[in-house]
Formats: sequence, structure tokens, C-alpha cells
Amino acid sequence: MSIDEEGHKEIAAYIGLGSNLGDCQAMLEKAVQELRGEDGLQVGKVSSWYWTEPVGGPKGQPKYLNGVVELATTLAADELLDTLLSIERRLGRKRPRRWGRRCIDLDLLLYGQELIKAEHLEVPHRLMHEREFVLRGLAEIAPNVKHPVVGMTAKQMWQRIRSEK
Repeated sequence: MSIDEEGHKEIAAYIGLGSNLGDCQAMLEKAVQELRGEDGLQVGKVSSWYWTEPVGGPKGQPKYLNGVVELATTLAADELLDTLLSIERRLGRKRPRRWGRRCIDLDLLLYGQELIKAEHLEVPHRLMHEREFVLRGLAEIAPNVKHPVVGMTAKQMWQRIRSEK
């Protein structure tokens, strides 16, 4: 954590991005552009984009294009979540079916080393340590960031998942 020039605390946050409808790469890049345009956010590193098989959800979904973005933010975690949901809506996200196809998905993975468990927000993301499609991008841009509950780095978690295949 650091202090910005106006005296606000900056928190490092990591966002998982995914898309499996339409022009997925264009959608992910548009989401990053939207993040860049938001007050209280500064986009840092952006991982490569990775095609992955769908995890959970209805059968027969197309593959997802996934990645991870590093942010420095002065927003509170719930404000950041609201911002992510607003970006999803602006980009056309509809939620007709849980874990179904989506043009864009933005998940708050980590918010500093904070542990948050609220009705609509759980940080760290409750399944991130089990999901290769998240850990691959996180390990690429922040290999040494630690999961505050599991106690392993992104690189260690990704290597563990890969070795279990």
C-alpha cells in the first residue's frame, strides 16, 4: 500500500477478466480501456490473454479468453466492485444464467491482503486458488503476490494446479 499525491491510500488489487461471446479479445481490451478511464483506478500490468476451457456452468459453452489486470486503487473494495459491475453493464453484460456464457466478466480477485466476507463480496475471490485460468495470468504479472488465506504466492498456486493435472 502507498499514499497517492492527494493523501489517499492506494491498494493493489487484481482483477480477473473473461469473455466467451463475440470478439473476446476486443471485449477484454475494451474492458481494460474502461478501467483506465475510471477515477480512483490506475491500471498497472496486464497479463497475456489465454484461451481456456469453461469451468462449471452449462455444458457446451465455447472456450473463454481470460487474463488478469493489476490495479492501484483508492476506492474501497465495495466501490471497486460497483465500478466493475458498472463496466460490465456498459459493455453489454446480461446475467440470465449463473456461470453461463458472457461477453465480459470482471472478478475482484485480491484487494491488497484484505479479507472481506460480505453478502455480495468475498475477497480474496473464493475460488481463485483453485482456478488455473486465473492463476496463470496472476502468476505472469504478479508471481510473488500472496494469497492472504492460502499463504502461497500466485506462482506457487499456479505450479501446484499444473502439477495436479
